[in-house]
Amino acid sequence: MNLAPAREDTIVHQVEIHAPAARIFAAISSPEELLRWWTKPGKFATTHAECDLRPGGAWRMRLEGGCDTSRSCTIVYGIYRQVAPPHRLSYTWIREGEDYPESLVTWDLEEFGGITTVRVTHSGLISEAMRTRNSGWPMILDLLATWTTQL
Repeated sequence: MNLAPAREDTIVHQVEIHAPAARIFAAISSPEELLRWWTKPGKFATTHAECDLRPGGAWRMRLEGGCDTSRSCTIVYGIYRQVAPPHRLSYTWIREGEDYPESLVTWDLEEFGGITTVRVTHSGLISEAMRTRNSGWPMILDLLATWTTQL
């Protein structure tokens, strides 16, 4: 897994997963699947997910547990900007109750020989606090890899 900052306001993480791009795209865009894998036992659990999977459609997730030490749950939501299965998914990312502007998350999936390179780019992180607050992508990619390769 690589951390390669593209710009000061952007973090990029990449991993290779032994699963087809279509399988991975389903995992990152289906509410039923997000509820199953976007969970780290002992740390946090996704308890609600909504996805209106179309450009301009809304998405929303509720995470319970240690997502934030100042509250028992975190709600993140946004609007889909690009939906191009199975290669790209892009959406705004907003944390409810925080004074930060929206940022943008883009998933790029490139499959070759049954192995998919998954690159997540989170841009618009205009402060060090925002970059730190959104630094959990390596863990999310590990959870995704585990989920998509065990099915």
